[in-house]
Amino acid sequence: MSDPDGTAGEDAPALTIDADRFRRSFEAYSEIGATENDGLHRLALSDADATARDRFVDDLQALDLAVTIDEMGNVFGRREGTDPDADPVLIGSHLDSQPRGGRYDGQLGVLVALETLRALDDHGIETTRPVEIVNWTNEEGSRFENPMLGSGVFTDNVDLEEAYDLRDGDGVRFVDELERIGYRGETSCEPRSIHAFLELHVEQGPTLEERGTPVGIVEGVFGMAWLEATIEGRADHAGPTPMHARSDALAAAAAAIDEIEALPGRLSEDAVATVGRLDVEPNSVNVIPSRAEFTIDVRSYDDATVEAAIDRASAEVEAASDRVGADASVSELWRIPHTEFSSRVCDAAATAAEAVDADAERVVSGAGHDAKYLNDVTDAAMLFVPSADGITHNEAEFTPWDDCVAGARTFAEATRRLAA
Repeated sequence: MSDPDGTAGEDAPALTIDADRFRRSFEAYSEIGATENDGLHRLALSDADATARDRFVDDLQALDLAVTIDEMGNVFGRREGTDPDADPVLIGSHLDSQPRGGRYDGQLGVLVALETLRALDDHGIETTRPVEIVNWTNEEGSRFENPMLGSGVFTDNVDLEEAYDLRDGDGVRFVDELERIGYRGETSCEPRSIHAFLELHVEQGPTLEERGTPVGIVEGVFGMAWLEATIEGRADHAGPTPMHARSDALAAAAAAIDEIEALPGRLSEDAVATVGRLDVEPNSVNVIPSRAEFTIDVRSYDDATVEAAIDRASAEVEAASDRVGADASVSELWRIPHTEFSSRVCDAAATAAEAVDADAERVVSGAGHDAKYLNDVTDAAMLFVPSADGITHNEAEFTPWDDCVAGARTFAEATRRLAA
């Protein structure tokens, strides 16, 4: 089917996607790294990630796109526009997943972008600007603990050599895995001129579902920080050592964690705090723990609230440790300020939602995404589709397919308008 005049202007008919083809692509990609509970286990630079990347490159080449892979393994496919000197519209997300995570997080955004390019070809539409699709490397940060890593290096937020030297839990270096799977490209990973960046993602929260809205236009992202707390107590026998003579690192950690959990309610309406990982030594049933190490994740749309949360969480760790005679330290692993997305791109998305008759509303994101970093080098924004029960980073993650299609239709039309 071809558009009668192949136009891409703002007054042209809304771009139509092939919902059945979109669904087939989603199901096919979901088989790569699938878990027995309909989830996805496709960690960055794993064999499953390599297979998904290979499939992605094949799909880009089938569209006759110019495919490039940069030195961070970010994969780009370029569809030329009628103006060879125009800056491109960049669209996409990430294909890596959380450990035993869901099928929608990240992957849906890449496949919506892929379907957008296919739809442009279906209708013979020539855009003025080039349109490029991207799969960003290691967005999740679950295997190599620096999230949004590929886009972070691309936007000069993360040093390339620092990224290369990151190690996973088994001590394997990022750059060695990148080379092993054949995705250490030759193109420099650095900022370049981009007209706009648009990313679709599942909401990862309950707001859209609670309001019955299929599409969210994301106006900004929370500021956030990751901390690591270490408490050093003293190992002793669990039987002969009386309670008053103990320096129990885990007891101190438990007391601190309880206070950290209560912090958000004392700070602001939108603040959240999470202890997501806890390691204990010597981890023996009849030995008083000598060491406890845990992470703290604090977030808010207000950067001052994040700063206060860091200070208060650190103080709670120190106070709990003092009470048991233990030593404590808190270090900052990662931190980013809140982001306000481009009103120009948000407005294009809102106009696109009207054009395809999709109900939409403006929201902010509590989770970090690649668009957060891209906003540093271009005008960026995001679209959300609902997450059932707000569940994400979980095999039970689910978005009704009608909502996926509404988001994809809005995304495709917004891309056409941005590239017109």
